[in-house]
Amino acid sequence: MDTAKPTILVTGVSGNLGQRLLPQLPQATVVGIDMVPPTGAHVDRFVPLDLGREDSTRELLLLLRELQPVSVVHLAFVIDPQRSGVLDVDRMWQINVAGTARVMEAITEANRNSATPIQQFIFPSSVSAYGPDMPDAVTEDAPLEAHTLPYAIHKKESDLVVQQRAPALRGCGVFILRPHIFAGASVENYLLGAFRGTPNGKSARAARMRQHGKRLPALLPYGQKYLDNKIQFVHVDDMARLIATIVRREPEAQRLTILNVAGRGEPLTFGQCIQMAKAKLVRVPGKWTMRQVLRCGWNWKISAIPPDAIPYMTGQYIMNTDRLKKFLGDSYERVIQHTIADAFADSFRKS
Repeated sequence: MDTAKPTILVTGVSGNLGQRLLPQLPQATVVGIDMVPPTGAHVDRFVPLDLGREDSTRELLLLLRELQPVSVVHLAFVIDPQRSGVLDVDRMWQINVAGTARVMEAITEANRNSATPIQQFIFPSSVSAYGPDMPDAVTEDAPLEAHTLPYAIHKKESDLVVQQRAPALRGCGVFILRPHIFAGASVENYLLGAFRGTPNGKSARAARMRQHGKRLPALLPYGQKYLDNKIQFVHVDDMARLIATIVRREPEAQRLTILNVAGRGEPLTFGQCIQMAKAKLVRVPGKWTMRQVLRCGWNWKISAIPPDAIPYMTGQYIMNTDRLKKFLGDSYERVIQHTIADAFADSFRKS
């Protein structure tokens, strides 16, 4: 490793965002942590570590003392149970919420009486932490009211963990980023999967459907309001650029900064998304029926869309990003390069 460069520690480095972030950090020595090594981008050093284990706190503390990184970027989070294979909700919670607390505990101890303290901690929360029903664009001061979907609940709880523990990080500036739905050709998540219609389940039947190019229909209950609901996206590369920009900024000791993150321009409606995706729309009598259809697809391992995602597929949730624009200033369009519409459209380009 190049000791002349500042060291950045990235947890969850093997996920999509982690691998998009790595090329954005050529000026740093990057040490990556995950349960499996990254396959699509170079990392200077990889350390296998399961943050869902209680004893990972000590292992991480020893690593932080050895490396003395300038920044820690905490991306490790189970998002898609089907793709990750982590179907047990308690195990997910240990990785997502307890894992976040363990990382912050290790930083707190590493910074105790350290001559070279860790100066930045960056945590991507999520728009889903606000909950699925936001008729108006929420600011960063809005209450976190996620429910039903484990991923969203865990993002809310982790967000609160970071807020509560931030003052104890001993001179370390803390950033909570609340991005909207990631989009882009390299991104796979349940909402993009709903518009793409990809049978992302683990069954042999789903594999045959993918092989033959079969698309599942997009589902919505009857009613114009479901087509009119608005949604935002942020391109994953813009999110990576934002994190890299923060890493390069002069650290702000003992300050908590919370930023909503979305692409530039106006939100899309669900109806516009369906048209842009060229998806086949199937209307069902109500949310209960939609849940039963999704549950069948989930239980038969054809679809990777959890039935608990229903509120987030039938509600409106949009954010105000004025604070982000002010934070980036003249760099805003250089960092957030994609409009919401362009980010979504890029999701249907073959990577």
